[in-house]
Amino acid sequence: MVDDSKVMREMIIACLRPVAGATFTHAASGLEAIEKLSRIKFDLAVLDLNMPDIGGLEVLEFVRGQDKLRALPILVVTSRSDEVSQAKALGAGATRFMTKPFDARAILSEVSGLLASPPGAA
Repeated sequence: MVDDSKVMREMIIACLRPVAGATFTHAASGLEAIEKLSRIKFDLAVLDLNMPDIGGLEVLEFVRGQDKLRALPILVVTSRSDEVSQAKALGAGATRFMTKPFDARAILSEVSGLLASPPGAA
């Protein structure tokens, strides 16, 4: 879970607690996310676009440029609701795109679906 807002990270993680067997790691910045993604194997990432250091689009570009991370499902959850932001995120490699505010059931459904899909099929 990558978001510069601690409240938002905690809220999204709370929504995803019902995912069986899930454990959570969070990052408060794009740089921290890149560091963790480089060291730890993840099954999925939830990523905000708006961050003070390295933005979500740059994180997406980094992830999709790494062989070992290329197939990682990434759900972008952001306050940017315009079509241009959505197109940029999906074009940079986001698997799915949601806007804030979000419905707890919708984010749980998206994440569950992404985790159930075979790698690269999402």
